[in-house]
Amino acid sequence: MLAEQRIRNPELRARIATLRGDTDRPPAASIVIPVNAQADLENVLDVLAELGRYSGPHAFEVVLVVNNYPEDKPPAALETYRNMGVRVVAVPSVWRAGEAVCFTARIPGIRAAASDTILLFDADTRIPWPTELLDWYVMQFRDGAKAAYTHVGFYDLRPLWSVRARIAAHHAARWVKRAVLRIPTTRGSNYAVSRPGLLPLYDQGLLTDDLNVGPAVKAAGGRVAYSGSKRLVVLTSGRKFHGGWVKLGRYLRYRLLYNVRALRLRTDRPRAERNPHHKKPLRP
Repeated sequence: MLAEQRIRNPELRARIATLRGDTDRPPAASIVIPVNAQADLENVLDVLAELGRYSGPHAFEVVLVVNNYPEDKPPAALETYRNMGVRVVAVPSVWRAGEAVCFTARIPGIRAAASDTILLFDADTRIPWPTELLDWYVMQFRDGAKAAYTHVGFYDLRPLWSVRARIAAHHAARWVKRAVLRIPTTRGSNYAVSRPGLLPLYDQGLLTDDLNVGPAVKAAGGRVAYSGSKRLVVLTSGRKFHGGWVKLGRYLRYRLLYNVRALRLRTDRPRAERNPHHKKPLRP
């Protein structure tokens, strides 16, 4: 059950107010976070608290896209979050055929945001150094980038060799794609986009997943910035990695097919057919 007292915490409300800054001037960027109402209504409080530690010169809007709930029974927390000082976009179901639902959930928030510079995180991410990270993103877009991302690590990993092997394979594959093949490796838990650069690609049906945002922006002629600095790292939850060598083999096959299907899209076919990996919702 959602801990209402945490949402109403005056210290957290004050942090969000400080992050938002002077509401009479436009924010330097809008931070969009999808929130699965079945799992993340409380998880998102942790990343909000970390964003609230920002101490730089810029103001940021926070947009929560709360989704995955019965249309006739919206979560009671919606109004509570609005009173906290964040913008809430409520959508009972964001799922669209042919798209990864975790990616689709970002689009309503991107459209509603007050800024054209959009920073994208997940509800279960951790941001150890928010001031350095947010300021770096603002600087990249002021320098003309159309997309940007930084290194993503993990927390809550089980101390198993099969889990360590999985993470090593994950980082090795991303390094090869980024450094050798020159393919931007954007992932949902941590990247940023220019809204005027992203939405036309999405509306043309060229985007179905966070994974192909970077390549699509680059193919359209936009500059994609990356940093592997430890001070810019974002951590995402590894709680779903249960371990096991058989599962590791399945995971490697899954990642291979995932990349092939998400990156090699044919524009002469309907969106739902172009990415068959996401024909069904990821969550009921």
